[in-house]
Amino acid sequence: MDKLDEMIEEALKAEDREIWEQGGELGYFSLAFGLFRGKTAWVNWLIMLMQTVLFVAGVWCAVEFFAATDVLLALKWGVSSAVLILTALSMKMSLMIPMQADRVIREVKRIELLLAKRG
Repeated sequence: MDKLDEMIEEALKAEDREIWEQGGELGYFSLAFGLFRGKTAWVNWLIMLMQTVLFVAGVWCAVEFFAATDVLLALKWGVSSAVLILTALSMKMSLMIPMQADRVIREVKRIELLLAKRG
């Protein structure tokens, strides 16, 4: 059984060892910044860039909405602002799914390591 434990210990990747040594759960900012590393980092960077552009455009439309004197013009700016800001929000929320998946995968790895250590 000791030989098996040694083989498992050798097979652990550096990431797995890091997870084991860190112990507890990562904080929100650690998980959020973790999205910008790895194979899908470029997609997350693109989402954040587009989200930022949409949000800035939405704020600009909101400023124009409050400055408008004509009702039809105010309606156009207001609807545009709402659509842009809600689109930016939904893009931001799309990043929560990989964050939660990373949390779950991390916890499953910790359980696997616990079982490997005790097994």
